[in-house]
Amino acid sequence: MRLMDRKAVAKHRKPGEGITEAGLRELVETIAVPRHAVREQANNHLIGSWLRNLFQEWGYHVDMQGRYRNVIASTPHCVGKACLLVGAHYDTVPFSPGADDNGSAVAAMLTCARILAERDSTLPIVFVAFNNEEDGHLGSDDFVYRYLPEAPFTIREAQILEMVGYCSRQPGSQEVPAGLPMRKRMPKIGDFLGLVANRQSRKQQRALLRTADEVGDIHVLAVRPMCGLERLFPVMWRSDHAAFWEKSIPAVMWTDTAEFRNPHYHSPTDTPDTLDYTFLARVTHLLLRYLTTQGSPSA
Repeated sequence: MRLMDRKAVAKHRKPGEGITEAGLRELVETIAVPRHAVREQANNHLIGSWLRNLFQEWGYHVDMQGRYRNVIASTPHCVGKACLLVGAHYDTVPFSPGADDNGSAVAAMLTCARILAERDSTLPIVFVAFNNEEDGHLGSDDFVYRYLPEAPFTIREAQILEMVGYCSRQPGSQEVPAGLPMRKRMPKIGDFLGLVANRQSRKQQRALLRTADEVGDIHVLAVRPMCGLERLFPVMWRSDHAAFWEKSIPAVMWTDTAEFRNPHYHSPTDTPDTLDYTFLARVTHLLLRYLTTQGSPSA
């Protein structure tokens, strides 16, 4: 397993235009209700409808796709194109408000979608809020295996956001997943964003590292198994990027490392007040910069 630690030199201390900590927090607070797809189905449907309405308000064409109610937002510029996909799941485990898992990621995705819509972007970018991730990635599996073969666009790469709002600058706050051969090289302070890629996704991961250097205000850590060995580590398959990997579509998972940093993981205490909104704003800025520079098919 190769681990690349990249501490970018600070060049831009303010997040991208239109990204505010207050705005991100407002989105997280709205979505942070227990919303398991089965146990809290009413809340789950309400949040799905709220997402659909936001995307429609910003001018996107929206599909509530499949039995799992994935929310797909696209523009006419996506039709017939090889698109960049941004995905984040909107469900939770039962009884958890899921502020970090995965409200933080949904807030980052929504903020970028709104800003790109305001700029009248013609970039072929598709935003997908997946459902039933907590039940074995059912929503993303359905999207990849049932929807994509008949979709009006193809996916050239996917950026999957999976818990991106928890940060700790305390020594010893970062643990290492058991079994990964990187214990001596993983930072012991949980203040970085993890970017997890497989062999097919290394080009996209390298582009993200370059973008992080340009943005300059976020510490990123690139995790990439050597020689396709990611299948030996189940912890690397625990989100919606898995179906894309299985279909050999380049996909990178963005993560604050979940339970290896956040003590509120899958808990009723995963609430909005536990997140670091400066960190979340920087993650969102990185995503926005990446989308504006890499969203074009010629990138």
